[in-house]
Amino acid sequence: MLSFHSTSMPPAQPRDPSTDIRIVHASAADLDRVAALFDAYRQFYKKPPDLDACRRYLSARLAKRDSVLYLGFAPAAGTKASGFVHLYPSFDSLAMKPLWILYDLFVAPESRRRGLGRALMDCASALARQTGASCLALETAKDNLAAQALYEQLGYRRDELFFRYSLPL
Repeated sequence: MLSFHSTSMPPAQPRDPSTDIRIVHASAADLDRVAALFDAYRQFYKKPPDLDACRRYLSARLAKRDSVLYLGFAPAAGTKASGFVHLYPSFDSLAMKPLWILYDLFVAPESRRRGLGRALMDCASALARQTGASCLALETAKDNLAAQALYEQLGYRRDELFFRYSLPL
């Protein structure tokens, strides 16, 4: 199990468990916990609730190992999962390197503004660096100003050169 720890204290000081954020590489054993968060995430983006479909989708991702999913635990939440980040591998043809797409990031409302989102993002960027990726790419809704502020604090730059297109199927 890959684990990434973040605290609000400098590393030279002893860790305080009341401020410790725990991040784990999600497995099939975490399916029910992450499915509930994934359903809440989808609802944030105005999709109807569908816990069973979320469970099936995530179960397939975990079984096929075609994505990486990290589950975050905020200190005040105890053993209840409080957030997740979901990444998909891809390729950067121009750099001739792998790249990661950070497709989903969610922190439960009651756990926000406590550093969990930042810790999940740090875990994602650590994975990208460890795998020699050219970049970690993401997109967010134009009105998701809180997420945009976090991304910019972490050094992400808004693309000013390219337009994004999609073909609905």
